[in-house]
Amino acid sequence: MICLCSNGLTSKNLLTCISKNINDCKTAALVVTADNEYKENNYHVHRCIKELESLDLIVDVFDLDKQPAELLLTYDVTEFIGGNPFYLLHAIKKHNAINVLREIADNKVLIGWSAAAFVFSPSLELVNVYSPELNFIGLTDLKALALTKVEILPHYSRFINRFEFFEEKCCAYEEEHNAEVFRLNDGDGVFFDGEEILVCRA
Repeated sequence: MICLCSNGLTSKNLLTCISKNINDCKTAALVVTADNEYKENNYHVHRCIKELESLDLIVDVFDLDKQPAELLLTYDVTEFIGGNPFYLLHAIKKHNAINVLREIADNKVLIGWSAAAFVFSPSLELVNVYSPELNFIGLTDLKALALTKVEILPHYSRFINRFEFFEEKCCAYEEEHNAEVFRLNDGDGVFFDGEEILVCRA
């Protein structure tokens, strides 16, 4: 199962929704790779650990830049925090983690928010519409992992006034790319279990 969300498991509804899917889960990895600067010192890490612990999970902080991706298969739940989606995609490919993440998505629980929500979707083209300056690595192929068929636009209510023509650009993107974009506010999430899609609002 995959859960893509805006800013983590930050609402009671989202925690309730995910708790129904992790009855037998005991361990979780919190992956900090997307924050290429602060890593485990990212200010969201403490909160995310507390959220996972509230689900009775034993949590380890994990970094693909320092630990082999295969170790993620030993955890029941894997959550990727936000950061830079271009860097995260680069790191996943560099460390040969794509097949590992596919296996987790198919057989365990994979959570991704903000940057990771982009990376687990089909493409980074949408985030490139708004923030091309994040691509300091110079990725030319913006195809993402396509673990889901739809795309996520996180932090919607916070960003709609921060970016000029925010909604208009998203609509144009959907039409140009024949894509479906889920607009998520903080506290929202979308669950993908096989062909079933469940939207959970804060």
